[in-house]
Amino acid sequence: MVALVIVLALFFDFTNGFHDTANAMATPIATGALKPKTAVAIAALLNLVGAFLSTEVAQTISGGLIREGDNGVQITPVMIFAGLIGAIVWNMVTWMLGLPSSSSHALFGGLIGAAIVGAGTGSIDPSILLSKIILPALLAPLVAGLVAYLATRIAYAITRKRQRGGFRYGQVFTSSLVALAHGTNDAQKTMGVITLTLIAAGFQQAGSGPMLWVITLCAAAIALGTYTGGWRIIRTMGSGLTEIEPGQGFAAEASTAATVLASSHLGFALSTTQVASGSVIGTGLGRKGASVRWGTAARIAIGWLITIPASGIVGALAAMLALTGLFGIIADAVLAVGAIVFIFLFSRRNSVDARNVHQEPTELVRPRRKRKRSANKGGRNV
Repeated sequence: MVALVIVLALFFDFTNGFHDTANAMATPIATGALKPKTAVAIAALLNLVGAFLSTEVAQTISGGLIREGDNGVQITPVMIFAGLIGAIVWNMVTWMLGLPSSSSHALFGGLIGAAIVGAGTGSIDPSILLSKIILPALLAPLVAGLVAYLATRIAYAITRKRQRGGFRYGQVFTSSLVALAHGTNDAQKTMGVITLTLIAAGFQQAGSGPMLWVITLCAAAIALGTYTGGWRIIRTMGSGLTEIEPGQGFAAEASTAATVLASSHLGFALSTTQVASGSVIGTGLGRKGASVRWGTAARIAIGWLITIPASGIVGALAAMLALTGLFGIIADAVLAVGAIVFIFLFSRRNSVDARNVHQEPTELVRPRRKRKRSANKGGRNV
């Protein structure tokens, strides 16, 4: 069971990688600062490096969110297995829709739903949930958006139009910094899940951090996932929220990197997707003449709000089935694989890759209504 959970956790790490590539590379791809395939290769390498730089977030998950009872951690590998199914299925659904939802919150929701079914509401530490997950989720996008807004206003105030093309070179640095920051935060979450599994199964002492082999496997999995691209979400982030110029991209990436690195240092299990989206919206507000597609932003925000409960419900249902015994575990695995394969095959009907990533995301952006000329006298517009 422990081996099965580790494999499933690494697959979640892989989905996290391709789900969140857009956080670092959507804006430099949109502005032409980096070619699409070059961008995802750089992001994969820096995600790999970043995963080795910090373990604070991993310890938030392995030693904080799930309480320890009289007999140790109140969650079993079977419950973690069910929670991961909830997270993976939700990640796949939002990827298919091109919706930049939070892989982190999908993971938390799945684990919380499974833990409540298997060990009761007392197994969750509400203080950790509030201080390290909920509050950062509410504040970080606002902070990043404000910083990006101010940075954009300053950048456009102190430069002339003919000088702003130089921001493309700056974007190479800032987007790379975001990719590095993503590795220090998101890769840690899978490390925390595997460490929690080892502690729950008695293979590791409670309160200890992730071992080197766990760090290495998680770093490799998220890097591989990042390299696959996640083109659907890159398209939404790059052209679905606002039209991005190099100066805006530079400001958005700088504010995202600063927010994520600070959160990783404090052990906040932050959603880098929410931070990056907030930064992009901030730059849209900060550049004179730019506009934010608020309809798209609203649909993304709704996705944020329902991620924890939606993945929690799937995780809870999976836990109900898995806790019935071996047959339930097998049934969970078969249903999860079937859902993943169906979503992947369904997504092939409208394929997105490096060649068409610059097109507007029709999944989220509604086409504008064309003005038609009436056949009535006077030819008035209707």
